[in-house]
Amino acid sequence: MSFRRPDPLHRLMLDDVRGAQKMLAGVARTTAMEGSRHLSSLVGSPVHLKCENLQRTGSFKLRGAYVRIAGLRPEQRAAGVVAASAGNHAQGVALASSLLGVRATVFMPVGAPLPKVAATREYGADVRLHGHVVDETLAAAEEYARETGAVFIHPFDHPDVITGQGTVGLEILEQCPEVRTIVVGVGGGGLVAGIGLAVKSVRPDVRIVGVQAEGAAAYPPSLAAGHPVAVESPVTMADGIKVGRPGDVPFSLVQEYVDEVRTVSEDALSSALLLCLERAKLVVEPAGASPVAALLADPGAFRGGGPVVAVLSGGNVDPLLMQRILRHGMAAAGRYLSLRLKVTDRPGALATLLAVLTVVDANVLDVSHVRTDPRLGLTEAEVELHLETKGPEHCEEVASSLREAGYTILG
Repeated sequence: MSFRRPDPLHRLMLDDVRGAQKMLAGVARTTAMEGSRHLSSLVGSPVHLKCENLQRTGSFKLRGAYVRIAGLRPEQRAAGVVAASAGNHAQGVALASSLLGVRATVFMPVGAPLPKVAATREYGADVRLHGHVVDETLAAAEEYARETGAVFIHPFDHPDVITGQGTVGLEILEQCPEVRTIVVGVGGGGLVAGIGLAVKSVRPDVRIVGVQAEGAAAYPPSLAAGHPVAVESPVTMADGIKVGRPGDVPFSLVQEYVDEVRTVSEDALSSALLLCLERAKLVVEPAGASPVAALLADPGAFRGGGPVVAVLSGGNVDPLLMQRILRHGMAAAGRYLSLRLKVTDRPGALATLLAVLTVVDANVLDVSHVRTDPRLGLTEAEVELHLETKGPEHCEEVASSLREAGYTILG
């Protein structure tokens, strides 16, 4: 199959994305589009979820990696490829290389989640653990490329990668032709740039909204400045969009095709992940849940702009991180309640307290006593409770019941 590879200086066009779509036929899945009744009710317009978390390797990254590697010249393929990634890009490059018969070396941080390391190896890549942050890993991969002649496969800053990611946009138009707003998580910008290019070339009326984590939001200041601006020490649980500087190639496309870039808090990200799991029965990583977080954080900003498609870009989340995020999400949603109370230090006092909680149907997760504190009287004790509740209204009901029973809530 012939495919005109866009030169980095060539202006990307819709035909480039359509060529990538033909190349990916039989390689990348046409992922499902699922409706969300809860989000639709919240926004006041139909909301659909584009499930790239169900793509091969668990994210959209396979699309761009395959198009990039497939476009290499024979002598470049013979030299092999190298990449640096903490997860999704690593797996995308590993599988794409395996399918194309190209040797792949992938550098990953020493602390990369073990499931992601194991998956990358299982897809056929030679995994090398180096560095404790992605910048160190990236430097090692680039040095390897210089020493061996292997082609460095950038996760977002290359036209071939962007056209591959843009095929998500073409699928959205096919699956939801009436779409009016598309919401996409943004790290380096490859996915949103590709979707923006593909969709706006056909439907310039469609609103494209990018979403970044507040602690790693390089695009808003960059767009304001008119050129990529680095954010020092980006911090977010959403490692898939934890990028300190926009890519030069996607940045120009984002300027042209993306209508707005919004930011979301860590609380919103964890609440969105919890909602995807509970309501949609979908395992989504924090970066993949960022569009849902934007809808939850400010539904009014999307009211009247439907149908809305939220792109769930990936589902590769470490089980231990998932456990922590779910707890955080439940706390942010008012599903956990922590209280400190004063009680009389006598036999049966704790049983009496727990009886009050039983009546209001609060589940006790943990309880601890403090008896030796200068703030307490001789016959007093302090009890700290961690409760599972049904939401903010239930939290208020629990607190009111305790006060009515004569307990003083300290905090």
